[in-house]
Amino acid sequence: MGFRYLDRLASPEQIQGFLGLMDLAAGGGDSAQNVFELSHRLRDSNPMQLCRKRLARHPEAQQLIKNRQLSGPYDAAALKALPKGSLGHTYATVLGAMGYDINFFPEPSFFGNLETDADYINYRVYATHDLHHILTGFSLDNFGELGVISVSVAQFSHPGLAFTDLMALLLNWFRDDTPVDELETHAERTHTAAYAFGRISEGLEMGANAKPLFAQPWEQLMERNLAELRQELQLEAVTSGPWSWSSNPEISAALEA
Repeated sequence: MGFRYLDRLASPEQIQGFLGLMDLAAGGGDSAQNVFELSHRLRDSNPMQLCRKRLARHPEAQQLIKNRQLSGPYDAAALKALPKGSLGHTYATVLGAMGYDINFFPEPSFFGNLETDADYINYRVYATHDLHHILTGFSLDNFGELGVISVSVAQFSHPGLAFTDLMALLLNWFRDDTPVDELETHAERTHTAAYAFGRISEGLEMGANAKPLFAQPWEQLMERNLAELRQELQLEAVTSGPWSWSSNPEISAALEA
């Protein structure tokens, strides 16, 4: 009987908007630009209002947003010259071993020149995203991505990242056609709803237990020992398993060099 009211839940325009967001989320594994654009489109959404309200609880975050403080650009060579084991040395070395650009995040112009608080929040989230990989231990490939983004979802309900989590679960659920224990490789298992749920749950728990990360003055913390900083921030980092960058032999060799 109630099915006759389904057409009242969303207008055709809302449905088309949702499908557009879903397309961007589905393409996130191919290009990070899709994820950036997804978050930009959600800047005026109700979920972004929730995100702003949660961040407003923390004076440091409020001040950071008010000041529109920029992140980077980072000097990879200078960071690598910092002591081994420091946040900065680890950050630059890990990204270098992966062949990643340490300044690969959108310019303020991409996010409306940070005109609104929502624009700045999106900018800050992606400018510090790879740093969060280093801090949490989640790998910088698809194996650990859902884990690290779920930390921010737990801490301040970032809409673009939350939508990515939800779509990962949904799309992998539709893709599942083989019991997970029959899949031979870890790469195959990452495309299952069970794997997505595991990493999302792990990231949500880590974020809930850690101190707020959004407004940490990372530029001032680059010389700090990573292990000590994790302890101070109450971050129980992932240090083993395929979804941890610590398990990557190329990264381990680079850090030991």
